[in-house]
Amino acid sequence: MDQPDASVDVEVTEQDAHGAEITLRGELTEGARRPLVRAMTDLLLGAPQLRRVQLDTRPVTFLNSAGLSTLVQVQKMCQPRGIELALVVGDDSVTRPLQLSGLWHRFTVIDRRPDAPEEVHEATHRPSEHS
Repeated sequence: MDQPDASVDVEVTEQDAHGAEITLRGELTEGARRPLVRAMTDLLLGAPQLRRVQLDTRPVTFLNSAGLSTLVQVQKMCQPRGIELALVVGDDSVTRPLQLSGLWHRFTVIDRRPDAPEEVHEATHRPSEHS
């Protein structure tokens, strides 16, 4: 029963003392919860100086409410240690559910959508203080 979900791949693709990047591939659904939380837990335990985690969702093909809940859970894991969680987005399969749910404003978002205005590609949307 503890088999990884074939619809998602979670991989720590870059890491140094202060930052890490986790790449998600496939469908961000309930099946992503366990592997993503496990990867984040390993980072938190193994990198005490960690200050920023980028979650690269560009290879994500589908995001549902369970996947949104998982993103919030991972963000809450980071908050007590003052770690910023930034979502790297590449198309509407992730941005649209975030926007429709209102969670777009909760996260720092690095917008890499090809149709985003040029000045937005390098900009980030930062969450408001009351999030």
